[in-house]
Amino acid sequence: MVQFLFYQPIRYQWRETDFFPCSVTCGGGYQLNSAECTDIRSSQVLPEHHCNSYPENTKPTPKLKECNMDLCPESDGFIEVMPYDHFQPLPRWEQGPWTECSVSCGESGGLQERSVVCVEDDAHGQITQVEEWKCTHSPRPITQQSCNSFTCPQWVAMEWSQCTVTCGRGLRYRVVLCIDHRGQHTGGCNTSLKPHIKEDCLVPVACHKPRESVPVEAKLPWLKQAQELEEQRTATEEPTLIPGPWSPCSVTCGLGKQTRELKCRVLLSFTQTEVDLPEEECGEERPELERPCDGGACTLGPGFSPDLQDPQGPHTQGEEPHHWDYRGFSGCSASCATGRQTAVVRCVSRRRGGEEVDDSHCDPSSRPPVIGRICNPEPCPPRWEVTAWTRCSASCGVGIQTRSVFCMRVLSVEQQDSVSVSEKECREFKPSILQPCNQVDCPP
Repeated sequence: MVQFLFYQPIRYQWRETDFFPCSVTCGGGYQLNSAECTDIRSSQVLPEHHCNSYPENTKPTPKLKECNMDLCPESDGFIEVMPYDHFQPLPRWEQGPWTECSVSCGESGGLQERSVVCVEDDAHGQITQVEEWKCTHSPRPITQQSCNSFTCPQWVAMEWSQCTVTCGRGLRYRVVLCIDHRGQHTGGCNTSLKPHIKEDCLVPVACHKPRESVPVEAKLPWLKQAQELEEQRTATEEPTLIPGPWSPCSVTCGLGKQTRELKCRVLLSFTQTEVDLPEEECGEERPELERPCDGGACTLGPGFSPDLQDPQGPHTQGEEPHHWDYRGFSGCSASCATGRQTAVVRCVSRRRGGEEVDDSHCDPSSRPPVIGRICNPEPCPPRWEVTAWTRCSASCGVGIQTRSVFCMRVLSVEQQDSVSVSEKECREFKPSILQPCNQVDCPP
């Protein structure tokens, strides 16, 4: 087999141009030349792509030389001073600011871009954009660079808390943090991928409801049902009106009333703690703040004198139109662990069938003695007591605070006497023993 090799002669080549006019007429300037693609046969100037088709045909680098170095002539007694050390500077590359990174994080990172143009300063310091070939005497700055090439923030879950109950089914919670590549708490984690912060838990201990200390018959059926069926409210991630505990009944026997306070609270999902808000933040319907209560049948207390057989009966003072009368007892000073209460004395009118009137109608000197008795002597149920939080373990980047939590039983309210008992005896949810703190980024 015969092969023939043909060589195509180079028809187009680069040719240097003459130097362009000097950039200034005096005081020192510069001149540049260039190169143009020409047809060897016809010497005609052609587009550059004709010369680029030959790999060995390399375009010459522009040449630069100084020109018009003579000082400028005097004018009006002054010498014209050229800026930039009396010489016009060379054209230079000028770059704009980097754009925002195309991604916020990731192993491969993203890209940033910026504009790069060739500019020159005229004799008066004015900057204008010129053709890029005038700046080829220096390397062209890059227009792209990689950025944010680090791992994205990830969810990090802490340990689960104890179960909220000591028997049966309850809930347990944990703190979930968004941690960046430096190990600091930040934002930007995908909320749809956030691990759950609470879950059901089961304590394998049978629950036993204590028997009612007061017979069911001693309470009004409708009142007992209303109190037992009342829904217990807990704070959520939306502002919610949370009623406080009911106060002790206003009377120790007969029908009275109980009151309670309302607080606008919100649950912080991050720390699983509740925070108080102004009441106007909770625009929902307000629960009842007052309800009737039944103190049971009235009985004679141990503090009565023999001559006061009936605390509800009149303390006779002859046939005066007004007299002092015992009207039951005040509320107990403590709901458990022994409190005190005193008999309530009111001035009443005989003519109006025992209707209460202002005390000024009765003789102060004939006011019956103050009678007191103890009440609610049964021990208080155990409750959690906490110490103050310790100092934060870190000044930034998320630290931890701890505290001690004890299960305590109050023996005497008046003497402020209490004793530590087993944690199993505290039925309520145990307060957290740790919490995150100083959740701010550390300075670079």
